[in-house]
Amino acid sequence: MKLTFWGAARTVTGSMHEVAFNGSRFLLDCGQYQGRRQEARERNSNFPFPASSVDAVILSHAHIDHSGNLPVLVKRGFNGPIYASSATADLCVPMLADSAHLQEMDAMFLNKRRGRRRLLGDIEDGGDIQPIYTTEDAQRTYPLFRPVAANEPREIAPGLTYVNHDAGHMLGSTFVVLEAKENGRTVRLGFSGDVGRPGLPIVRDPEAPPALDYLILESTYGNRLHTDIGPVKQKLADVVNRTAGRGGKIIVPAFAVGRTQQLVVVLHDLMNESAIPSIPIFVDSPLAVNVTEVFRKHRELYDAETQAFLDNGQDPFGFARLRYIREVAESKALNELRGSFVVISASGMCEAGRILHHLRNNISDPRNTVLITGFQAENTLGRKIVEKEREVPIFGEPVRLRAEVVKINELSGHADQDELLNWMAPAAPGLKKVFLVHGEPSQSGGLARAIRDRFGIEAEIPERGDSAVL
Repeated sequence: MKLTFWGAARTVTGSMHEVAFNGSRFLLDCGQYQGRRQEARERNSNFPFPASSVDAVILSHAHIDHSGNLPVLVKRGFNGPIYASSATADLCVPMLADSAHLQEMDAMFLNKRRGRRRLLGDIEDGGDIQPIYTTEDAQRTYPLFRPVAANEPREIAPGLTYVNHDAGHMLGSTFVVLEAKENGRTVRLGFSGDVGRPGLPIVRDPEAPPALDYLILESTYGNRLHTDIGPVKQKLADVVNRTAGRGGKIIVPAFAVGRTQQLVVVLHDLMNESAIPSIPIFVDSPLAVNVTEVFRKHRELYDAETQAFLDNGQDPFGFARLRYIREVAESKALNELRGSFVVISASGMCEAGRILHHLRNNISDPRNTVLITGFQAENTLGRKIVEKEREVPIFGEPVRLRAEVVKINELSGHADQDELLNWMAPAAPGLKKVFLVHGEPSQSGGLARAIRDRFGIEAEIPERGDSAVL
């Protein structure tokens, strides 16, 4: 078995790892790379191998940095199965459709701007920018999904078996175990996907891994320790109360899948307890609306606390002051709304979608708050806001940042260093090597040292294109 790292190598986005076995080629994830526009476009448009040579994709979960480049793979000639949990397959339908739509709209916006610049003579006519993939490309991807039940082995090639386990990161998220048998020998490779944290809202805690020979492990927060999840409700209440007290708005960039639903459940709790004022709460994302319906469908995956809403006859994702926004006109109307309110909108890293309009219209007002609740990759607008740059670029124009910026890490869907070490501990006695991915170098480096110190296991941090024979 040969392993090659093509994405999320010394960076957080674009998860994609190639497994070659007995003449077959498989991908662990096929995620969209996010970062500088031109570099992202180049990476996402081209694969370092013929797409038609890929026999199957094994998908850990539905987040776009893990699934978002599947339509390009299909566009380039892939037509094999995409193995995933049932919830992941269901979530990918609205998510990939939304991603395609955003890319079409982004291309349209850029072409309009280029057209104006051509008229002024600022640029030569180099032709229109095309979206990386279209809605039609996304639609051709859906029939390839093959839902796989948790903990049920699936043979995906002669001598190669795949099993998924609950990773506790988001609804339907899994970690993957591949077992290869060849010439009387067996090799077991684990791929963590994204490992969640014990105690996260909605989802159950991560399962412990079985015995493994090798492990591909995420390292998003590999050199950090989160604060305890317990105070998150109080912190969120403090932000809402403080901002509402000065008549401001709370703008929340949030991933439409997972983070939005977590925030809704926590805000529902706070409303029930009268811990925050009864101000309007808007989820302004057609994707989040569609995704929430998938969450409602997969009740079998809820943790005990979320199940308790159902037991009490309540919808965890719906309450009196909450309103879901689909139409563009309704979204634009929020810009004219007076008084305090909360708006939760995608994308989580502020790279596309309606959140850009809310930020452009609100971050210059010091009464308002931008609440960041998730990881912000390098070179994204979200990272620039977290670092409180005086001016940030929105739609290519600088906007002064005067709003309060608050970061709440407690809802992070990624395990921290201690949680990652504790999660891998059951598999550690048999591990020959760990490959650290999905992390910036400082995070991967810190986790590599911790793994060596605690378990005495070699932890490698591969570059993009590095290979290893297992």
